[in-house]
Amino acid sequence: MELLTAEIRAQLSALDAQSESSDAIAYVKFFTPDSNWTWYGSEFDGKDLFFGLVQGLDEELGYFSLSELQSVRGPMGLPVERDLHFKPTPLSQLRSGDD
Repeated sequence: MELLTAEIRAQLSALDAQSESSDAIAYVKFFTPDSNWTWYGSEFDGKDLFFGLVQGLDEELGYFSLSELQSVRGPMGLPVERDLHFKPTPLSQLRSGDD
């Protein structure tokens, strides 16, 4: 599966483009089908680096890379996938709220 299509690349904001926004938008969702890790990309540098929401052992905003997502495998050896049905969503609606 292609993790990042040209169509999604075109939608993603440049890095820091949403930094002044009170509620940034995530445009893509990646997940491990055999684990509890999810990455929501809201900004992209056009090459490899994303900024967005990461949910795993903890939940935090931060940077992650496309190359890292392409190399990661879950506990059963399954690769990271892209949610084909994900629609752009404000990060506030994706946060667990367990702060």
